[in-house]
Formats: sequence, C-alpha cells, structure tokens
Amino acid sequence: MSDAAQPAPRGGKWGAVGRRVGVRLLSAVPALFGVLIFTFLLMRVLPGDPAVFFAAGANAGQAEIDMVREQMGLDRPMHEQLVRYLWDITRGNLGNSMTTGQPVRTDLIERLPASLELTFSALLLALSLALPLGIVAALRPGTLVDHVVRFLCTLGVCVPTFVSGLLLIYVFYYLLAWAPDPTGRLDIFAATPPEITGFLLIDFALVGDWEGWRAAAGQLILPASTMALFVLAPLARMTRASMLAVLGSDFVRTAKSLGLSNWRIIVVYALRNALLPVLTISGIVFSTMLGANVLVEKVFSWPGVASYALDALLASDYAPVQGFVLLMATIFVMVNLLIDILYGVADPRASVA
Repeated sequence: MSDAAQPAPRGGKWGAVGRRVGVRLLSAVPALFGVLIFTFLLMRVLPGDPAVFFAAGANAGQAEIDMVREQMGLDRPMHEQLVRYLWDITRGNLGNSMTTGQPVRTDLIERLPASLELTFSALLLALSLALPLGIVAALRPGTLVDHVVRFLCTLGVCVPTFVSGLLLIYVFYYLLAWAPDPTGRLDIFAATPPEITGFLLIDFALVGDWEGWRAAAGQLILPASTMALFVLAPLARMTRASMLAVLGSDFVRTAKSLGLSNWRIIVVYALRNALLPVLTISGIVFSTMLGANVLVEKVFSWPGVASYALDALLASDYAPVQGFVLLMATIFVMVNLLIDILYGVADPRASVA
C-alpha cells in the first residue's frame, strides 16, 4: 500500500504524538518504581547510623539517639518503612531533610534551577564547539586537522572535572584575573533579581537588569566550561562519525554531481541527516551531566541539587538522597521522551506516530 493510501492517524499528527507520549510515560512507571526500591534499600545497607550523626555525635546519650531514630522512622521494621515511604511518594511527600530542617521537595525546587542553568549552559557550549569540530574533522579525515580534533577531545575526557576546574580557576582567576570570584552563582555583594523562574540569566533579562545579567554570566563561564570540556569528546566524535557516514552516501554524491554548492550539501543535506545520532547522545550526555556534576558544583560552590545530595549522603541523611535519585530518574525519562519527539522533527521518516 502506498503512503497516500494509508489512513491518517486518529486525532491527526498531534493526537498520535500525545498517545506516544502517554505510552512512554506509562512504560516508565515500572522503571521509576524499581529506582525507588533500589535507592531505599541501598541507603539502609550503607555503613553509619544517621541517628547517631544527628544526635550531636558519637558522645550523645542513648535516649537522644533513640529519640532521633524514632523521629526518622528508623525504629520500625524495614518493610514498614518501605510501605510508609512509598505511600508518602504517592502523595508527593519526599520527606524532610535532617540537615536543612526543610522538606526535601522544597530544597530540590530551590536548588534545581541552579543545576539546570549550569547544565544547559555547559551543553550549549559543548555543542557549539563539538559540531564545528566534528564537521571539520569529517571533511578532512586523516589530516592534521582531524588529529588535532581527536587530541583535544581525548584531552578533555581524560582530565577529571575537578582537575580541569581547578586549572581554569588558577589560570583565569588567580593568574589572569579575568574571571570573577569562583564561588556561587552571584557575587555576595551583588543584588539578586526577583525570583521568577529561578534561572538567574532569565530573571535578570526579564527585569532588564543587564549589569546583573553580565555578573551572573561571568560566574557561570568557568563551571560551564569545565563541564563542557568533559563532554566535548563524545559529542564531537559522534558528529564526526555520523558526518563521515552521510558524506559517503548516494544522495550526497548525487547532490555533488548536480553541481550544488558545498555549503548547501554540508549544512542542508549532510548535517541534517547526521544530527539524529548526535541528538541521541546529547540527551544521554545531558542526563549524565545533571547527575554527575557534583564535583563541579563542589569546586565552584555551586548551590545545585548534586552538591545538596552529596552533603546529605555524607551525613547519612536518607530522604534528600532518595529524593535526588528519584528526581534524576524522572528527568532522564523526560529527556529521552523529548529526544524521541525531536527525532520526528529532524527526520520526518522517524515519525512518532
């Protein structure tokens, strides 16, 4: 049956997209449930007693320790703790943090924009470098340019983020004094914008405070560059490999034989078809960066969710760690769903219907 004879999906294209999104969300429920169970059990088998930690140390009296253990619900059997935890999750209650004294949901909502702003900026910076580097390397395979691109990518992925972050601070803040004090999202003497979205760059732009916007962008450059260097390699190498495969295809040879310009062949025909695997790896890279940027947040005193979870883990504070893992799993599902939809935009043959 030809394409023209095939019946249109019920509800049109957007109806098909909605059904696909619903199916994918329902299929993610068992995975999220497994993450909940695994994280709960993992936190209970880790060494250390949180009741002793929060009862003012090892010298606290047994009565104080028992009182804290009762407050945290650790005096109940394991299965009862698990049932209560799952019931609280269904009501949107992630528990309270013993470290901050606030509900975990409040802490995560306050800190998530900082992590998202840093991760989005790093990913955009990495893509702006990786795509040109990958295209140039694919157009001149085996040449000095190709080898230089490979060397830069290998160097970026081989250096740990905390080392590259400290090197950037040493060079651009200590030696050259080009970068601002690398602590936090904004200088301690600078005025913060009204909290609209939680993203400082967006909030400063919405109120028209461009001096504050430049200050926030300056604070963002070094941590974003540190994360971008680490993910530059997979993005550039995927772009290079995909471009090489597309440039050797029949339709590119046909376009060349028709006398089309190189710019049109590379940008309009080759790059668009080469973007599909780059989209996939970008989604994986984004999810990985959001959960694994704890070292960058620690080095730059960035008040994000990763550093919050690490502090809670060191204190054996169960609820924030469980909430953080659930948040990362949910974001991972949503990012993969978004990548599926973008597939249909980049290549209509990969329909989401």
